Amino acid sequence: MKNYRVFSTFLFLIVTTISFSQTNFGLLNATKASQIGVKSEERIRVDNDKPLPYAYVDERDILWSKVVWETIDLYQKKNFRLYYPVNDDQLGSKSLFSNLLNNIRNGEITEIYEDSQFVNKLPLSEIEKKLVRVDTASYGYDLLNEGETDISEYVDKNFITPQDIQSYQVKGIWYFNKLSGQMTYRLLAIAPMAPDVQTIGRDDIIDDAIYPLFWVFYPNAREVLHNTYPIKTGFAAQSASYDYILNTRDFSSVIIKEENMFGNRSISEYEPKSLLQLRKAEDIKNEIRDLESDMWTY
Repeated sequence: MKNYRVFSTFLFLIVTTISFSQTNFGLLNATKASQIGVKSEERIRVDNDKPLPYAYVDERDILWSKVVWETIDLYQKKNFRLYYPVNDDQLGSKSLFSNLLNNIRNGEITEIYEDSQFVNKLPLSEIEKKLVRVDTASYGYDLLNEGETDISEYVDKNFITPQDIQSYQVKGIWYFNKLSGQMTYRLLAIAPMAPDVQTIGRDDIIDDAIYPLFWVFYPNAREVLHNTYPIKTGFAAQSASYDYILNTRDFSSVIIKEENMFGNRSISEYEPKSLLQLRKAEDIKNEIRDLESDMWTY
């Protein structure tokens, strides 16, 4: 009976902790319901910090480096924090995709590119085109031909939502700094991956491929992601920010490409079978992991 009571108490603490951790901030200090979810002046002062800046790295101190591209599968449990919530109104939190897109739209994030080579910048107008499909009923076209100007009743718009983001691709560099004597990772870019909006919800087109919507030069997004958080779970009073999760590599990923002399071709281009691709990705990961040990050994 005593053990049952202990177990019941422990279970109650777990449930209440998880439930409370997912409520909006300000709940304890609110004197009116309208204050829930609104940061107080004290909270704003406490939160008014900056992401830990990257240390200056002199290229002459780099003994070895390798640029790699990885896929973060959002359907893996480890990566759920980067996927949920798919409904922006849920629990006062926003998904990583929503935070990136909203801050691109409001001008906080400006370094957006077509690909991970950072050559061609992608204007907001082009990004918006990738996020919506406009379907017009045939009767709407008939009305247009007859001179009608308002056919909104016959126009259906389909948007890419956080739920459609299946993975992220990230580009980063591993390097061994002789001054610190350790292997370090620096995240360079991130891209949300989703199906082509022209195929979503259509039965007449079958396309399982996913594509990068845009590439964000990551250092330009650090301050924004430092101040945004995923849904809090468990016993933690404050969850880690998106910037902390990405910089500390607190996610599960698979290497899909490495910088090489063959035009940085992806593993899938020379290893057609999935199993061989995974083995090659593991080989690259082991090379990076073992090199630091080898540096100290020799």
